[in-house]
Amino acid sequence: MSAKDTKDLVKFLRPFPDDVKDRALWLREFVWKLYPEANELIYDNYNAVACGWSPTDKVGDTFCSIAVGRSSYNVHFGFYWGSKIADPEGLLLGEGNQYRYILVKKTGDFPKAYIKKLVKEAYAYSLAKMKIKGPVPKGATITKSVSSAKRKPPKSRRRGGQ
Repeated sequence: MSAKDTKDLVKFLRPFPDDVKDRALWLREFVWKLYPEANELIYDNYNAVACGWSPTDKVGDTFCSIAVGRSSYNVHFGFYWGSKIADPEGLLLGEGNQYRYILVKKTGDFPKAYIKKLVKEAYAYSLAKMKIKGPVPKGATITKSVSSAKRKPPKSRRRGGQ
C-alpha cells in the first residue's frame, strides 16, 4: 500500500461534498510528493476523517495531517506538534499545547511555499523526538482506525457521493 492506495480514504470521504473531497485529496497529493517515504496513517473517526504522515507507523511521530470535519466540512491542514515549530507569518490556528492548523477553503489560496517550509521543520522535529524500535514501514498507507459510529453531516449540506 502506498500513495496510490486511495481505496479506504475515498470510501471514508464518500459522504462529504465533492469540493471537500477534492481539497482533501489535493492536500494528500501535496504531502506525498514532498515525503514519499513517510507513512500515511488514516483514521475514520466519529467527528472527522483524518490522515497524517509519520516516519514510523505511530501517531505520536506524525508531522503533518489533513482532517475533514463531519459536522462543519472544514478541511484542516495541520501539524501534530505545531506548537513546536516556527510560524513567522502567524498563519497557524490553535491555542492548545500541541496541534496547529490552517483552514483550507480553496486549494488556490493554499500557501504552498510557506507550508512546505513548515512541513520541513515539523518533519525534522518528528525525527528528532522519535524512538525507533524494530523495523519501520516506508511509504505505506495504513488505516489505523475505523469508527462504527459516525456523526452524520447536516441534511441541508449533504451532497456529493451519497
